[in-house]
Amino acid sequence: MKVPEDLVLVGYISGAYGLNGWVRVRPYSADADALLTAKTWWLDKPEFHDVEMMQSKIHTGDVVAKLMGVAGRDAAEALKGATVQIPRSHFPALSDNEFYWVDLIGLEVENLQGEHLGQVSDMMDNGAHPILRVAVPQSAEAADSKAASQELLIPFVEQFVITVDRTAKKITVDWGLDY
Repeated sequence: MKVPEDLVLVGYISGAYGLNGWVRVRPYSADADALLTAKTWWLDKPEFHDVEMMQSKIHTGDVVAKLMGVAGRDAAEALKGATVQIPRSHFPALSDNEFYWVDLIGLEVENLQGEHLGQVSDMMDNGAHPILRVAVPQSAEAADSKAASQELLIPFVEQFVITVDRTAKKITVDWGLDY
């Protein structure tokens, strides 16, 4: 079994759905398109393996799916807690100026003045909009201080995010070093 190098953690199985072997998946994103369209999922239970997704649909905020080889409620319940990963290459295509969060992590962040602010370490959602979590690079002097673990939280909105250049691995923002 060849494991794809571009696997992305997209959710976990929270339990069975119905009596016929369907599973309920709690997606890590509000947009579960990748779970609905990818035909192969990778599960880590009982051991790491791939499984063919036969059918899926949204049900009360979760994704419910019928997986090949999962027959009956007991088999579906046995997968409870398993993480679901999908190759990034199987995600649906996006239009211009749309991004999957996983594609932004690791990009360098610089402001309009050309100052390096850090690197995107994570993304989070505050309900109103996504937020870039930018790890501030530590200087030699700051290595022993609490500044070593500082981060910037930059709203991922048009007002502050000027460009995202995935090819150059850089995001340009209208944000100061002292914000």
